[in-house]
Amino acid sequence: MSAPGFFKRRAGGIELHVRLTPKSSREALDGPEIRDDGACVLKARVRAVPEDGKANAALIALLAKQLEIPASRISLASGATARQKTFFIGGDPEVLVRRLSELFPDDAKA
Repeated sequence: MSAPGFFKRRAGGIELHVRLTPKSSREALDGPEIRDDGACVLKARVRAVPEDGKANAALIALLAKQLEIPASRISLASGATARQKTFFIGGDPEVLVRRLSELFPDDAKA
């Protein structure tokens, strides 16, 4: 399975690159997007406001729900106050890649 550009396999998990839109009317993972600088990110939306880490916490909860893992396995690696963020998700990288591929089948070719 090839990895879409919005995540990378790492020892003990994956590194996930996200572009977050806070204060949205809905909560969703919208799929991969190629940014103007060529970076590939996973577009995400949450209802929470970007104050006191509320949007980051909402995004972690959304990722945990979608990936069917405990939120405690997701940590913010960089971008706490930026729209573009990097998360480390602990677990078996192959299982996590498979779950992401199931969520975004057009973006992860076998």
